[in-house]
Amino acid sequence: MDPRKNKICKKPEEKDCRQTKPCGRREFLKGAAKAAALGGAAMLTGCGGGMLGSKEELSLRWKEYFKKHYRLMTQEEKEGTVRRLESLAKIQNGVNIQMSSTAPIDGVLFGYAFNVTRCEGYMECVAACVKENNLDRKSNMQYIRIFEMEHGQLTPEVGNAKFYHQVPVEDHFYMGVQCNQCQNAPCVKACPTKATWQEPDGIVVVDYDWCIGCRYCIAACPYYGRRFNWNDPVVPEEEMTKKQHYLGNRMRGRGQMEKCTFCVQRSRAGRLPACVEACPTGARVFGNLLDPDSEIRFVLKNKKVFRWKEDLGTDPKFWYFVD
Repeated sequence: MDPRKNKICKKPEEKDCRQTKPCGRREFLKGAAKAAALGGAAMLTGCGGGMLGSKEELSLRWKEYFKKHYRLMTQEEKEGTVRRLESLAKIQNGVNIQMSSTAPIDGVLFGYAFNVTRCEGYMECVAACVKENNLDRKSNMQYIRIFEMEHGQLTPEVGNAKFYHQVPVEDHFYMGVQCNQCQNAPCVKACPTKATWQEPDGIVVVDYDWCIGCRYCIAACPYYGRRFNWNDPVVPEEEMTKKQHYLGNRMRGRGQMEKCTFCVQRSRAGRLPACVEACPTGARVFGNLLDPDSEIRFVLKNKKVFRWKEDLGTDPKFWYFVD
């Protein structure tokens, strides 16, 4: 089934189709000041006009709003924030999640290759990515775009990313586009709050709590790799991926940027990204660029490879190749 046609949540107003609406720092602090003046945490309002919650929830939220930037946290502080987020998910939504803050593995630099001669446009990769990364069902957000291209075309910008017909089409090929995890990433340079950066394993990540939603990174990215939450994301509980990573597929909020992270919650646990695992034709290759025996290194050494917009000097960790 084409994920773009699959309207999973038909009634957004239903409780099980909507996550608790997060309040911004400004609203939280206004409410906190008002509650302090009234002399009771239980009277705290200001997040959409409703009760903020119990004293336990208030304490957890208070600590979350005043935590450090992720890169400045000690390992103990990182473990503390993921435990708080697990507790908040349980209190607010009755959902038991398992969140990690797994660090990059020494001696690993992730790379990705896409075989344009094998992809047939089925889009199982898109559906798998949406589910694994808890993407908003209401806006039909997708990290991956599949372009249908005519032979002779070399750039997705002239392809069709909105095809609604049976695939594959004769005399056409398919080209997937997502975050290229650039070594010299323009989005990192553009971010005014340093909410996005590249980790030692090559993955460009986002500390969602420090993103101010200015969208400079969208303007800077030449690969259509960034997404913006215009509304409070909707993910039905029964479809939620509960094994999450702080820098990956945890629930984001309205006004925050997000992007592909090579499924950091999977890749740092020794698993393939969801899109690679779901591809029925074997068009997607993922692995450690520092391992001479890895499949990605075999592709780079033995196949005809190219990188999109390589002349920009972004040094992407995403290659295209043909058999």
